[in-house]
Amino acid sequence: MMDAAKDEQAFSQTWSAEILRTPPLIAPARQFTYPQRIAGEEEAMARGALQLMVRPADGGMFLATCALGFTDAAMPTGVFACPNPVQMCAVAGGYAYVIDTAQPEHCTHITLKPVVEMRPLVAQGLLLFVGFHSMLAWGRNGLLWESARLSWEGVRIVSIDGDVLHGMGWNLVTDREVAFSLDLLTGQHQGGGFTPPQQEKKN
Repeated sequence: MMDAAKDEQAFSQTWSAEILRTPPLIAPARQFTYPQRIAGEEEAMARGALQLMVRPADGGMFLATCALGFTDAAMPTGVFACPNPVQMCAVAGGYAYVIDTAQPEHCTHITLKPVVEMRPLVAQGLLLFVGFHSMLAWGRNGLLWESARLSWEGVRIVSIDGDVLHGMGWNLVTDREVAFSLDLLTGQHQGGGFTPPQQEKKN
């Protein structure tokens, strides 16, 4: 269970959140469930949920119930601060939700499913989401970019040098990892392990 919101490298925040081990005996008046009703997620709550007691700067506390993406214990679960101090990112079994704590009915369900790693990059002003195939960056005003596919399966961060991320992506044909570099400000990359099948046939 991770809680990067308390890490010294994390962003500042105007809220606090407590991860509940059991449902509260007395639930607050305000309660919100994520994801909200969307196609394909009708059975999400059957997998379980992460429950958080959230105390925003204004408006009174509320209970956030975040459906688990996957029950695999290897999938990340925790609470993270965002570049916008009012926003909170809750990750539940690899599903990531960015919640506006001032208006909790406003929530963005991150499209990477699952999110396998989180990186708060304070210097660049972004929260980095890493999936099996690509990455996504969230800034103070919302989504900054989503990278193209970097790997057939599995993305590994090696280092970050200024605004450039260096990583490895797996290539299906060669069964090897291939290095890539990614501009953290734009999401553009060079290299990587993913080559479209039609391009592989030409090589």
